[in-house]
Amino acid sequence: MSVALASEAATLRICSPANGEFVGEVEIDTVESVRAAVGKARNGQPEWGARSIRERCEVMLRVRQKLLENTDLIVENAAKENGKPRHEGLLHEVMTQLELLTYFAAESERILAPQSIPMRLLKQRTSYIQYQPRGVVAIIAPWNFPNHLGFGGVAMALFAGNAVVLKPSEFTPLSAQLLRRLYIEAGVPEACLQVVNGYGDVGAALIDSGVDFVEFTGSVATGKKVAAMCGERLIPCVMELGGKAPALVMDDANLDRALGAVLWGGFANAGQVCASIERLLVHEKVYDAFVPKLVERVKALRVGDASASSDIDLGPLVNRRQLDIVAALVEDAVAKGATVACGGHRIEGPGFFYAPTVLTNVTTDMDIVNRETFGPVVPVMKVSSEAEAILEANRSHLGLLAYVFTRSGSRGRRIAEQIRAGTVMVNDVLATAAAAETPWGGLKQSGLGITHSDEGLRGLCEARHINYDAVPWLSRELWWFPYEAKNLPLLRRLINLLYGSGLGRLFKAS
Repeated sequence: MSVALASEAATLRICSPANGEFVGEVEIDTVESVRAAVGKARNGQPEWGARSIRERCEVMLRVRQKLLENTDLIVENAAKENGKPRHEGLLHEVMTQLELLTYFAAESERILAPQSIPMRLLKQRTSYIQYQPRGVVAIIAPWNFPNHLGFGGVAMALFAGNAVVLKPSEFTPLSAQLLRRLYIEAGVPEACLQVVNGYGDVGAALIDSGVDFVEFTGSVATGKKVAAMCGERLIPCVMELGGKAPALVMDDANLDRALGAVLWGGFANAGQVCASIERLLVHEKVYDAFVPKLVERVKALRVGDASASSDIDLGPLVNRRQLDIVAALVEDAVAKGATVACGGHRIEGPGFFYAPTVLTNVTTDMDIVNRETFGPVVPVMKVSSEAEAILEANRSHLGLLAYVFTRSGSRGRRIAEQIRAGTVMVNDVLATAAAAETPWGGLKQSGLGITHSDEGLRGLCEARHINYDAVPWLSRELWWFPYEAKNLPLLRRLINLLYGSGLGRLFKAS
């Protein structure tokens, strides 16, 4: 099955979502240029993959230094292209990259070292797993965190010895151009980091071009299409998809801490985070003490153009389509009986701004608690018990993140262990996204596989099993041809020894 592009020769014109001003443009790739990029990456990968892990780590540490030196440039670009407040550009798009580079530079040799396998049955043989680069990794990145999510995957693939072809979102290609330049200036071979630009058809062409692994971050609907393409071609893949994270504020919660956490967890990046709090479940015993304070804190959030001021808490939504989605979800909730405690409207003027919103009297028939919102809206539901909160938390078809607030550590862990989500945090929100050593991945329709963590790095490699003779002087094995009747009694005695109640324990793996 081949893929044809809808548009063969055009450009992506990028304008600020905050003020509409022109920021830059890039050419849209063709089928031929996508294939050329993959070919170039494939030709460059063997030399990069043949370097020792330590040599690759040294290059990646130079990348870290280059990013550090260009922090202001990266933050400024994020403010203009993506509308990010400068604090978020610094923390979410720079610091997270520096931390990931630091962790894997220190740990990749350990993580990718051969892993021995204790042999239980075949005591005369020895086994180990070696981790080798997959080849060319395709990364299809989202617009909400173009550096953290896009280049987090790029960096991990390079640590593992792969070459990378990155397809950034059509809304944030300038971030990819900037970071690619900085990576190459730091010493990453130019051939091993390619970028192709365009819409979904360019992503499809990339998958169709013979890559060895695909990492996709985006919506559930698009993720299903990407996974189907990968399945048809038997390409291993990781799908990081949507979330509908519940936050459970229990009756014994530290309300001051919960307030700060919910405020940030619901409204950071204007709610355009797959791990955002999109369902707030508050125990009835603390509901009246908690919700009015939350509303007052939300009303105080400062919304505006981050490219013009650093004193901004929330920027715009990424485009008019996302603004319309958020507005429609709120309108649906209000039509079905929800109360707008604050916000609930578009902000007039240039840019795609929506007022930070809290909805109360929310019920399960409303789209706002069932569909991913990806905007600055927190719907609040009152629950009467721990059991009810857990039941509601698990009702969603998505299972990426969840949050529990309680003063009791044991209670928090007990509740967390009953919630079906890839990560459950107790008394905090979002922050494990910056902890490269922890896994990031979803359950149910929130995705397949994981990124970050030791397991995520190994997943970017081929795991090859090597089995060799530990007793090289044996001339044959008992079970080889020719089969002889005289050997059957011996085989029976051996099986009794292995699996009976006698000496079988001696054959247990140590």
